[in-house]
Amino acid sequence: MDHGRDSATPPRAAAAGSPAETRIVGSGKKSGTGPGPEIMAAATLEGNDVLNLSGEKLGTLQDIMIDVPSGRIAYAVLARGGVMGIGDKLFAIPWGALTLDTDRKCFLLDIDLERLRNAAGFDKDNWPRMADPAWAAAVHEYYGQPPYWS
Repeated sequence: MDHGRDSATPPRAAAAGSPAETRIVGSGKKSGTGPGPEIMAAATLEGNDVLNLSGEKLGTLQDIMIDVPSGRIAYAVLARGGVMGIGDKLFAIPWGALTLDTDRKCFLLDIDLERLRNAAGFDKDNWPRMADPAWAAAVHEYYGQPPYWS
């Protein structure tokens, strides 16, 4: 499946500790066993609910998009509005906009429901060209995030 990746000039990786990194909250942040939550399989996170700060469910994390040349996570793909995955509207959310809540086993996104509804989205058969610098800059600006590659 083509998710809009091309060989155009790839974004550079952000420095460690940059504001584009995802925050982790909750009592499970430092557990004594296993690799997480700082390092975990992407499949562990896919399917997690995404809530706003008011506790409203915004959708479900469907995919995690990797910037392959830099090795960084670029976007979380949020699925919203369908029934059992059919008819979902998808949204590319800058990875740094999310906070992992280990207590509730969900992600938090600081956006109200109406603003998300008005965000540019796409469907499963019509993905945007995520490597396009203009598209990427617009997405990061909409969610108030610095580009992960700067």
